[in-house]
Amino acid sequence: MTFGYARVSTKSQKHDLQVDAFLKEGIKPKNIYADISSGAKSERKGLDELLSKLREGDTIVVWKMDRIARSLSHLVKLIEDFERKGIHFKSIQENFIDTSSPHGRFVFNLFASIAQLERDIIIERTRAGLESSRRRGVRLGRQPGLSKKAQHKAILAERYYRDNKLSIEEIMKLIEVGSKRTLYKYLAHQGRRTCKECGTLFWDKKQSLNSAYCELHVKN
Repeated sequence: MTFGYARVSTKSQKHDLQVDAFLKEGIKPKNIYADISSGAKSERKGLDELLSKLREGDTIVVWKMDRIARSLSHLVKLIEDFERKGIHFKSIQENFIDTSSPHGRFVFNLFASIAQLERDIIIERTRAGLESSRRRGVRLGRQPGLSKKAQHKAILAERYYRDNKLSIEEIMKLIEVGSKRTLYKYLAHQGRRTCKECGTLFWDKKQSLNSAYCELHVKN
């Protein structure tokens, strides 16, 4: 069975272009799932529902790769999961991505190598930066609620998260935290906020975590 997945970033945008492309591919309307979510957000109810329905031999089709993946490393992880379950993946606009064909699998393997190289470079640069700081005797000042070690991890967590190149799980592994709750605690400490009015993600250390408002809905 073939499924389509569409995503737009805001409520003012429409799924029509993507859905029309799926219909031309012969995908039935009942097999098309969609989300309204920014590329940085990990929570996507439509995608989660679709993933729960996929079975071996099924194909998932997207308009473009960035509709389903937050980053190259996230795309690689998704397709690797599909491969393990015997599920094919196809992009309409990037027609060189079709894991049901030998050429498509070759391109995916190339992407996977690039993603691994990118991760290795990030890790190498981080370690080099930490070592340079140690040699120069740099120490982070103590912040309320976090130890020096935790504060250091919070800074790294913010950097990786806002860079949007690593998955949440990869960030957790890199900064050595054991739960998403701890990671999001660090990000909140660095100023990650969600608008109480519209749910928009933004950064502002000055606003309270539980009563934050984006620029559009900020209270005077």
